[in-house]
Formats: sequence, structure tokens, C-alpha cells
Amino acid sequence: MSAPGKRRVLVTGAASGLGEALTAAFRARGDEVLATDVAAGDGIHQLDITSEDDWASALALVAEKWGGLDVLVNNAGVAGGGRIELCSMADWRWIFDVNLFGLVQGVQTFTPMLKAQQSGHIVNVASLAGLVHPAGMGSYNAVKAAVVAFTETCGHELAAHGVRASAVCPSYFKTNLMDSMRGSDEVVGTVIGSLVESSQVTAEEIAAAVLAGIDAGDDVIVPDEAARQAYFLKWADRSAYDEVMRQQARRLESLS
Repeated sequence: MSAPGKRRVLVTGAASGLGEALTAAFRARGDEVLATDVAAGDGIHQLDITSEDDWASALALVAEKWGGLDVLVNNAGVAGGGRIELCSMADWRWIFDVNLFGLVQGVQTFTPMLKAQQSGHIVNVASLAGLVHPAGMGSYNAVKAAVVAFTETCGHELAAHGVRASAVCPSYFKTNLMDSMRGSDEVVGTVIGSLVESSQVTAEEIAAAVLAGIDAGDDVIVPDEAARQAYFLKWADRSAYDEVMRQQARRLESLS
């Protein structure tokens, strides 16, 4: 599928990491981008995704600036996790408040506009953790799986209005997401941090794959080879996949 013409795009979490890379990639192809983040900065509009008022402000700005929106990219999120007995209910509520409810609030805010214009594309950044579920990451796995499920629902519900929805599910890549990591399970934090730090995949590579997936109209965008291999293993050989996941669980225990 050939790339569409100039688009009007809103990106959350755009001040750094994947959000910054996505913003640059959209602009490089000629799209107009409203870059947003929890704190306003140079060229960044303030948008705390947990704030109803901030979402209303973003909607008003888009309506005034463009009169519509072609792509809503819900990228902002936080990291968290911990083994079952070591992840507090406060941390469960926090990660769902940001990674799911903040995202849902954005989709709800812009859905009337997208339905009225009978076009648009919702892009929700989930994670490979939404498709495969390693030990020690129960809250993160659950919230990202919820994002995948919600995105699929959006795609079905809004198809009759000309609106698409895609879930983005990358594996580990170099980003500052770990800066937001919360939880008392230090072993999990150390292991996940080392996987992020040692990854050879950059945010710019993920962003390029995401744009290609958007252009192709993919419902689930699995943008890197490690993620594709892990997801394929789960689909092709469930017993082998389960053993890999259980080996990871045993490693966590051995490091405690």
C-alpha cells in the first residue's frame, strides 16, 4: 500500500524516546504533528494523559488548528512490574491509571471527531508484553494485553465510520522508559533494565516500522524481529514458549 498524503497527527509522550522518534518520523514525511507530553517544553504542548481537562484542551486545540485529526498516537506510558507477591496494589492501580485509563480517555475524547469526519486512525502503543507474558511482569503484561484488546475493539466498533485502529507491540529497544519504572521487586527492575540497555534496536527503527505498519493498515504492528520471533514461538510451539517463560521465572528466583 502506498503512503497517504499529508496527515494531521497528535502524539502523546512526544518529548523523548519513541514519542520523539515518531514525531520526527511523521514530520520527515511531511505530516503536521501536535507533539504533547506531561510537561510543556520547546514545541511540546502540555498533555497529562490522566487529566480530563488536558485532553479537552488538546481536542479544542486540534479543532481550532486543523478542524480534524487523521492519526491519534497514544504513546505515553510508564514501566512497572514485579513478581506476584512483590507488586503492590498501589502499583497495579498506578500502571492501569496511566497505561490504560489515560489511553482510553484519549480515544474517548477524539472518537466523536473521528466519527463525524468518517475517517482517522487510532494508534495505541502497547508492547510485546501485551502478546507474550514473561514472569515478573504481571501488572505490565496485564495492562498491555488490555491495550491490545481495547484497540481491537476500537477497530471493530469504528470500522463502519471509516476509522482504523492499530496496536503497536515492540520488544525491548533503547528508550528512557525505565526512568518511570516503579516497584519494590529490584531483581525484576535490574533484569528488565539490562535488557533495555543491551538492545541494539533504536527508537528511530521502531518508529520507522510503526509508520510502515500504519501505511499498510496493520491491525497489530510488531515492529522488530525479536518481537516477531517471540510471538511466532507462542503461536507455533506453545510448549516451547511455556518453557522459555518458565526458565525466565526460574532465573528471577535464582537472582533473589
